[in-house]
Amino acid sequence: MQTVIGESHALNTALDHISNLAGIDRSILVTGERGTGKEIAANRLHFLSSRWQGPFIKLNCASLPENLLDSELFGYEPGAFTGARRSHEGRFERADQGTLFLDELGTMPLVLQEKLLRVIEYGELERIGGSQTIKVDVRIVAATNADLPSMAAKGEFRWDLLDRLTFDVLDMPPLRERGGDIALLAEHFAVRFAAESGWHHFPGFSPSAKSELYRYKWPGNVRELRNVIERSLHRQGEDGEQIADLVINPWPDRHTVISNDTLPEASSRRELKSELPRDLRAALEQQEASWLEQALNQTTNNQKRAAALLGLSYDQIRGLMRKHGLRSRSLRS
Repeated sequence: MQTVIGESHALNTALDHISNLAGIDRSILVTGERGTGKEIAANRLHFLSSRWQGPFIKLNCASLPENLLDSELFGYEPGAFTGARRSHEGRFERADQGTLFLDELGTMPLVLQEKLLRVIEYGELERIGGSQTIKVDVRIVAATNADLPSMAAKGEFRWDLLDRLTFDVLDMPPLRERGGDIALLAEHFAVRFAAESGWHHFPGFSPSAKSELYRYKWPGNVRELRNVIERSLHRQGEDGEQIADLVINPWPDRHTVISNDTLPEASSRRELKSELPRDLRAALEQQEASWLEQALNQTTNNQKRAAALLGLSYDQIRGLMRKHGLRSRSLRS
């Protein structure tokens, strides 16, 4: 089972949901933005279920044209089409007694959606070019970042298939809602890349780089974070210094380096040094209060959601509110 890294409230809520659904032998739909770990969620659903000793078979529905997707899902017999010289087991047959993970489900053509619905309802299929009915016992876990109900309303997705696939819907949270997990993941990816590159050790991130990890919105989520971290380490190389520059954009013609030099409060490292706070403790207290107030404002004073944004527990954010005198909306305003 793949390892999940993080301690945030948003992630733990999703993991609890996975554990709760794993024992229910029903089809599950996993939703979330690109890079949020939908395949990892499907993997955990399988290995925490009673089917864990059975196969876990994956298929990206967006990676194949309709005819190949059909043959990959349901198999074919010799002579079914040009080049079909021998029998071929489809993913459903290979997943028998296990789990079939269908990624990018929203891209599946309507004609294949009808065939998929039949397998889910009756547990049987026929290979392309064949006449024998084949029985299969497969749990479906599907994933998408598309709005399937809206697609169904437009006739682009079958309502009956959507109903059968959604015994429950598991939503994976975006990285920007996982608070302190960003730093944990960045450290994990950095240490792993340093080891793979033969570095003696990973020297860590500079304070400005750590700050930028939280300021950036990470539209590509965990996948984008991993790429940025590995790219940044590769660009700097093993020089013993902390990683100061996060290379967000690798394109040479629009090269964007998020670093000390591009921070809005200073145009150069020299200016940055000249603006060091005279009272570090007071400055940190002020920054902590500012971030706390921003989180409360963004969540309309919902303390649990604000805690999740900051990677804190409910008790921790209550303590910080008392510390900074932010006990109510009126006091904050």
